[in-house]
Amino acid sequence: MNPEKLAKMAAQVRTGGKGSVRRKKKAIHKTTTTDDKRLQNTLKRLGVNNIPAIEEVNLFKDNGMVVHFNNPKVQASIAANTYVVSGQAETKKLQDLLPGIINQLGPDNLANLKKMAETYQPGGPPVSGADDEDVPDLVDNFETAANS
Repeated sequence: MNPEKLAKMAAQVRTGGKGSVRRKKKAIHKTTTTDDKRLQNTLKRLGVNNIPAIEEVNLFKDNGMVVHFNNPKVQASIAANTYVVSGQAETKKLQDLLPGIINQLGPDNLANLKKMAETYQPGGPPVSGADDEDVPDLVDNFETAANS
């Protein structure tokens, strides 16, 4: 085929055969908004309701990691046994969230908590960087220096 003729045909974007209308501009599809609308329509069919005033959601994994949502949008449909949690998610270690998360721990996470407690006990395995090499020896008697 003639290269000039091929270039001419490539320049004309046709939606059909000969005699059809040439497209002036290529349509750009926005998939993220359509996916979101489709999801919202499906959730509406399930009958989910917004649950207000939830400050955080934590999803515990088997490997000791926690998926943490701070101020999420939570929707639920009890009849369909469906819960939707949307928002900014962070994956953190269980140790990072520990002081305020103890009341949320269930029996599944009890083994992980015991493992962490063993590492912090004096008889447990040493924590990395906890050697006494960095601490200098006591040289002087500070009580006599303070009295004089």
